[in-house]
Amino acid sequence: MSPRSASVNEELRRRSRERLLQAALELVGERGFEATTLGAIADRAGSARGLVSYYFPGKRQLVQSAVHRVMHCTLEDALEQEPRTDDGRERLARAIDAILGLARDQPVLMRQHMAGLLQAEGFVQCPEQRRLAELLGDTVARYGSDSVTADYPMLRALLMGAVYAALVPGVPMPVPVLRSELFERYGLDWDMGVPPESGTDAEARQQEQDLSRFFATGERTEGRPEERTAAQAE
Repeated sequence: MSPRSASVNEELRRRSRERLLQAALELVGERGFEATTLGAIADRAGSARGLVSYYFPGKRQLVQSAVHRVMHCTLEDALEQEPRTDDGRERLARAIDAILGLARDQPVLMRQHMAGLLQAEGFVQCPEQRRLAELLGDTVARYGSDSVTADYPMLRALLMGAVYAALVPGVPMPVPVLRSELFERYGLDWDMGVPPESGTDAEARQQEQDLSRFFATGERTEGRPEERTAAQAE
């Protein structure tokens, strides 16, 4: 048997990482963070267990990367939805609605994510987190910021605070109230973005329940021999 090309090996590694991200997201959503083990994630992904530590330092980093993937893909979808626009105020409204929508529609995952950010590791510097930062930075720039380096961290902090407020057990704040405060701060009209309970909002909420579309895994292999061989080589 001839050895695989570098491009084939790269594709196998990419799919393996994608499957681990998706499996982590599924299991944390089903069981919670503490009850989810790295072994269970590897088994769900159909990957060799050694691949988890190859790609990620630990469970917290893996889960954060998976949630950051959902966040940046959700944000990207919102910014590019039809009708597409370059209007900075409309794009900022869509960005706010996208992140608040995750707090509303994926409370278990987002609560675990916020808890992880308060750990010593803080933000995980991964491709998913960097893509999220790029999208939010570009949104701030298109909104008309004179200093993206100052205004992007403020937007990020406000969004994180709003998500936290929406998820506090026992005393959550309603998402429409949080949206109203953010829209007022940035001078956005209520009918921009995706107003709560609009027809478009209801359709989007149904679609958001299936997060698998954010992970280009290909067909799961459940221990496909060539993938386990590649894992051993890595």
